[in-house]
Amino acid sequence: MTILVAADFDAGEWAAWWPALGAALPGERLVRSVAEAGADTIDIALVANPPLGALQGLPQLRLIQSLWAGVDRLLADPSVPAEVPLARMVDPAMNAAMAETALWAVLSLHRGFFAYATRQRAAEWRAHAQRRAGEITVAVLGLGQMGRAAALTLARHGYRVLGWSTRPCTIEGIDTHAGDASLPQVLAAAQIVVNLLPLTPATRGLFNTSTFDRMPQGASLVNLARGAQVVEADLLTALERGQLRHAVLDVFVVEPLPAEHPFWSHRQVTVLPHVAAQTDPRTAAQIVARNVQALRGGQGLRALVDRRRGY
Repeated sequence: MTILVAADFDAGEWAAWWPALGAALPGERLVRSVAEAGADTIDIALVANPPLGALQGLPQLRLIQSLWAGVDRLLADPSVPAEVPLARMVDPAMNAAMAETALWAVLSLHRGFFAYATRQRAAEWRAHAQRRAGEITVAVLGLGQMGRAAALTLARHGYRVLGWSTRPCTIEGIDTHAGDASLPQVLAAAQIVVNLLPLTPATRGLFNTSTFDRMPQGASLVNLARGAQVVEADLLTALERGQLRHAVLDVFVVEPLPAEHPFWSHRQVTVLPHVAAQTDPRTAAQIVARNVQALRGGQGLRALVDRRRGY
């Protein structure tokens, strides 16, 4: 049988992924298009933003393995066969990278480093009072693999961390909350909100004027999850009227972020080009190989997506 790699990669990404996958999957036949092998021979698809319809007409398909952590685009594609198991990428290296980015953003907001960067451009030598980490409450929304890693990393650095998820969970050292009823109180208690929620119908547009008004005046938002979860016009308004102090944004409704977008030049917005936690082919290929081997050996697959929940 054959493994189809259906990915929207540029030349540099192919140069990294193709040898990594080949090394992790010795003895497997890998192809980049159905035409190379024939639809009847493909039983596994490794995907990263595949073109619409790329997985149609594959009668032997038994596993769709995402090379990305997020699967919202796949779930929104009606041409992706719903009866085939879909696995997302859960890589400890990505979790660590996301935790590093969350810590950098929270520390920069806590210590005012973004403000100092603005003052540097104005040649302004002015210090402000320094607060302790224990005086800052951070809410981490979303307590999956990445959210847990971020929450624990922030707690280890002395921050008071509130964790929120849709369903109850327990994390040692983290004050966890669950369910819609508890979200307003979590938001109201946090000077910094870190969003690591999956994109679902319930979280699309979650960060809007109503949500921002539940946060303390002068709070900050760190969005490392999905751009569609933030109503961008409402965020700009909240920043302009002083309800929010700063926003660190790694993801956007339209990517790449258009050159004319006001976020680029906004003094209270820090823009990252969707790099908070990039998939590392070196470790991700090994995780792919484990699921391929499990399928071949009739064993249980890891990180399967619950299509009803959306992640």
